Amino acid sequence: MKLNVAIVFLFCQEIFCYNYTTKFLDVPLDHFSFTNNATFKLKYLINDSFWIDDGPVFFYTGNEGAIETFADNIGFMYDIAPIFNALIVFAEHRYYGATLPFGNASFTTPSHLGYLTSSQALADYVYLINYLQTTHQRSDYLSKVPVVAFGGSYGGMLAAWLRMKYPASVVGSIAASAPIWQFQGLTPCENFNRIVTNVYKTATDNDCSAPIQKSWKAIRNITASDEGKGWLTKVWKLCAPLKTSNDVEDLLDWFSEILVNIAMVNYPYPTKFLAPLPAFPVRNFCYKLSGVKITDDKSLLTVIGNSLEIYTNFTKTNKCNKINQTAESLGENGWDFQACTEMIMPMCSDDNDMFENQSWDFKKYSAKCYAKWGVKQTNPELPILEYGGKDITAASNIVFSNGLLDPWSSGGVLSNISATVSSVIIPEGAHHLDLRGENKNDPKSVIEARQFHVNSIRKWLVDFYYSRDKNYFKKTTFFNKITYTHGNNV
Repeated sequence: MKLNVAIVFLFCQEIFCYNYTTKFLDVPLDHFSFTNNATFKLKYLINDSFWIDDGPVFFYTGNEGAIETFADNIGFMYDIAPIFNALIVFAEHRYYGATLPFGNASFTTPSHLGYLTSSQALADYVYLINYLQTTHQRSDYLSKVPVVAFGGSYGGMLAAWLRMKYPASVVGSIAASAPIWQFQGLTPCENFNRIVTNVYKTATDNDCSAPIQKSWKAIRNITASDEGKGWLTKVWKLCAPLKTSNDVEDLLDWFSEILVNIAMVNYPYPTKFLAPLPAFPVRNFCYKLSGVKITDDKSLLTVIGNSLEIYTNFTKTNKCNKINQTAESLGENGWDFQACTEMIMPMCSDDNDMFENQSWDFKKYSAKCYAKWGVKQTNPELPILEYGGKDITAASNIVFSNGLLDPWSSGGVLSNISATVSSVIIPEGAHHLDLRGENKNDPKSVIEARQFHVNSIRKWLVDFYYSRDKNYFKKTTFFNKITYTHGNNV
C-alpha cells in the first residue's frame, strides 16, 4: 500500500471550522478479480484532532461527488467526535472528485466505466478501513480499533450496505436519508413526486404547487414556436438558446430537478450544500409566487422564472443558467451512469402531483441509457438481489433516519426492522438534516434524532470494547462522559 499526504484543509462554517488532511491510498481497481492487478489512488480526508489512543474511527462512506462537499456539510461527526475520542475519516467514492481510476479518460469508454459500482466502492472502503485499523492500533488490549460508518443519501445506502455485507469492518452504521428501497417492486414509483408536491403545497398558506402544475403545459405551449423558445431563453436567463425539441426536454428535466433539489435542502437556516440558499428555500420560492397576477402562459412563466432564482441566483452573481447542470458540487455525470446500471430507481408522475404526467417505462429508460453510455441493463432488480431488498432481518446495528420533508424518504426504512435495526423519523427534517452540524434553528425532532444516534453509537462501542477486554474497558473513562444535549455536547 502506498500512502501520500497532500494538504491540510480548513473549512469554516459560521463559527465552527472543519479541518482535515487530504491523503491518498492505492487500492485495487477490481477487488473481485485475480487477473487484474491494476490500482488507483483513493482519496480520503482525515482529522485526528479528537482522537485518543484506541478511540473509534468515524468513517463517512462518500457518495456522488467530491468528498469535500460532504466533509464540509456533515458537522454531526465533528460535533460528537470529542465525546468518543474519535478519528474522523471521509472516504471519496471512486469516479468522483479526484478519485478517477483512469484519470481524465475515466468516462470515455464503457470498459473504463465498468468498475463504477456500489460493490466495488464498498470494497474500497473495507480496504481503507483495514489500512486505518492497521495503522491506528496502538495498545496491546485491542487487535483493531472499532469503526462506525456514517452516510447520507446514496452514502447512507452505502453505510447500511457496508454493515450488512461487511459486519466485521464496522460495528454499526448511521444511515441517513438512505433510500435502499427505492427500487422496482419495492416502492410505488409515484411516491417520490407526491412528497415533493406536498412540501410545496404546505410551505405557505397559498398552495404554490398549483401554479407549478400548470407550468409544464405553459412551457410546451410557449416553446412550440421559435419565437417562444427565444422568449423563454431570455426570461429564464439561459446560457444557451432553446432551438430544438430536445433542448425543451432538457429544460423540463432541469426545471424538475431544481424543484426536487429545493425540497431536498429545505433546511431551517441558510446553506450552500447544492447551491447557496436561504433558510426554508421552498417557502421563499413560494413567496415569490404569491400575490402575483397570472393572466396567461407568459405571465406564469415569468413569475416561475423569478422564483427559480432562489436556487439559481440567490447570491446575484450568476449571469446565466446552464440547463445541463443543477448541482455543480455533485458528480452528476457519474451518478447518471450509476442510475443507468445498478441504481435504477423508478419515478413517475400523475394527476396527483405537481409534475408533468409521466409513466415509468423501463424499456424506454434503458434505451436512453444505452444511447448515452453504451451499456444496457436488463435486470433493474440487481441491487435487491445483491443487498436483500426488504428482507434485511439478518442485519444488525443500523440506524435508518428519514426526514418527512425529504422526497427520498419514499424509499427509506420508516419503521423498526428488529431490536438492532432501528428507524428514526424527523417530521420537520429535509435531506439528512441530522448529519449536519448543530444549529440554533434545529427543530426538536432532529435534536432528538441525533441523541438517538449518539446512544446507539455508545452501545455499539461499549459492546465492542467490553467484548474485547473487560479489564481494559473498566480502565476507560470517556464512556462515563457520553451525553449529548442541544448546545452542550459533553
